[in-house]
Amino acid sequence: MIHPAVLEPGGDAATLLYILSFSLFILGIRRGTHPTTAKQGNLIAAVGMVVAVVTTLLLDGIGNWWLIVLGIAAGTAVGVIASIRVQMTQMPQMVAIYNGVGGGAVALISWSELRHGLSLGTGFELDTLIPILFAVVIGSVSFWGSNIAFAKLQDLIPTRPIALPGQQVLNAFLLAGILVACVVMAIDNDSPSQALFIAVLIAAGLLGNLVVLPIGGADMPVVIALLNAFTGLSAAAAGFALDNVALIVAGTLVGSSGTILTLAMATAMNRSVANILFAGFGGAPSGPAAGGEERPHRSVTAQDAAIALAYADSVVIVPGYGLAVAQAQHAVKEMADELEKRGVEVRYAIHPVAGRMPGHMNVLLAEADVPYDKLVEMDDINPEMPRTDVAVVIGANDVTNPAAKDDPDSPIAGMPIIEVAEAQQVIVIKRSLSPGFAGIDNDLFYLDKTAMLFDDAKKAAQEIASEVTDL
Repeated sequence: MIHPAVLEPGGDAATLLYILSFSLFILGIRRGTHPTTAKQGNLIAAVGMVVAVVTTLLLDGIGNWWLIVLGIAAGTAVGVIASIRVQMTQMPQMVAIYNGVGGGAVALISWSELRHGLSLGTGFELDTLIPILFAVVIGSVSFWGSNIAFAKLQDLIPTRPIALPGQQVLNAFLLAGILVACVVMAIDNDSPSQALFIAVLIAAGLLGNLVVLPIGGADMPVVIALLNAFTGLSAAAAGFALDNVALIVAGTLVGSSGTILTLAMATAMNRSVANILFAGFGGAPSGPAAGGEERPHRSVTAQDAAIALAYADSVVIVPGYGLAVAQAQHAVKEMADELEKRGVEVRYAIHPVAGRMPGHMNVLLAEADVPYDKLVEMDDINPEMPRTDVAVVIGANDVTNPAAKDDPDSPIAGMPIIEVAEAQQVIVIKRSLSPGFAGIDNDLFYLDKTAMLFDDAKKAAQEIASEVTDL
C-alpha cells in the first residue's frame, strides 16, 4: 500500500502512475470517437484523472490537506449538480464555463508558482519562468474569453457583435504591452516583479474580454473550441513549470484536439479562423427577411405533412438547433417509427455545425435511441437528395440555405450545406420565418417545392406521428 507523501516528484513510481493516467486519457478519447463507446470512453478518461490527482496528492511536499479536501468536495458538488441539471440546449454554455474554469485555474497556479519562487529568493531558470508567463497569459485570456462566450450563449449579454471604437488597435496595444512586460520579467529572471506579473494577469483578462465581445453568437461554438485549445496549451505550459508529465500530456491533448476541432468547424463554415475572430459576423436581426417585407411562401398543417410523409418511399430528416430548443428528439423518433411501420425509409442528415457544437445533433438523437447507422454525414447524404421524396427540416436554418451555393454575395457563400433543395419535396418545421444565427433570410423557405409548418418542433412531430397512425 502506498502511504501519503512517499512518492518523490519526478521519481519512477510517480512517473509510472502519470504514464498510466495519460494512457487512460488517450484511450478514453479514442473510445469517445464513436457513440456506442463514448460513455465508456468518458469513464476511462475519468479514471485516468483520478489516478493523476491521487498521484499528485501522494507526492512529497503536498500540504494544506484541509484546503485540498474542501476544494475537491466543493468542486465535486458543483460539478455533479450542474451536470445533472443541465439541458442539452445548454451544453455549449457548460463547455464554455468549464473550459474557462480550467484556464483560470492555470493562471492562478502560475501566480502561485511565481510567489513560491520569489519566497525562496533563488530566482528562476528561464525554462521555468517562460512557461509560467505563457501559462498566465493564455490561461487568463481563456478564462475571461470563455466567460464572455458563456454569457452570450446564455443570453446574459447581447449575442450580436459588441465592439469599441478602434477595437483592433486597442487589442494590438494590449498584446504588445503584455509581450513587453513578459520580456522584462524574463530578463530580470532573478527577481521578476510580482506587481508587473499581476498587471500582465489583468491585461490578459481584459484582452480575453475584448477579443470575444466583437464576435457574434453564430461563431461562439468555434470560439469555444479555440479557447479550449488555449486552455490546453496553458495547462501544458504549467506542466513544464511544475515538471509534471501528466499535466504536459493532458494539456497537449486538449490543445491539439481543440485546434483540430476549431479548424474543422471553420472549414465546415467555409471561413478562416481569422475571419471568425475579426469579422464581427453573426448579429441576427429579428425580422423575417432582415427587416424587409415578407416574401410569398406556402404553409401546411400537420395533417398535410403527415399525408406527404406517409406516402413517400424515402424521407430525410435534417435536425437543427430548433429541435434541441424544443426538446423534440423523442417526438421526432416517434414520428420516424410510425413512418417506418408503413415501409418508409427514414434517415437523418447531420451537418458538422448543426446546433451549437459539433456532435450536438448526434447526442440528441442518440438520447432518443435513434440507431447510429441512420445518422448520415453531409457529404454522404447530399448525393442522395435528388432521389429523396421528402426532406423534413426541423429547426435547421443556415445549414440548409441555398444561398450558400447560389448567391456569391451572401455572407455564407461557399459554406457547405445539406442540399435539401434538391429533394422532390421539402417540409420545414419552424416557429416563424425568422433568420438563423447568420442573420440572413433562408431562400429555401420560398421555393415552390417547400411547405412551411409553423409550430413548435415537438408539438408538430407529435401531431404528425398521430396523423400518420390514423391514416
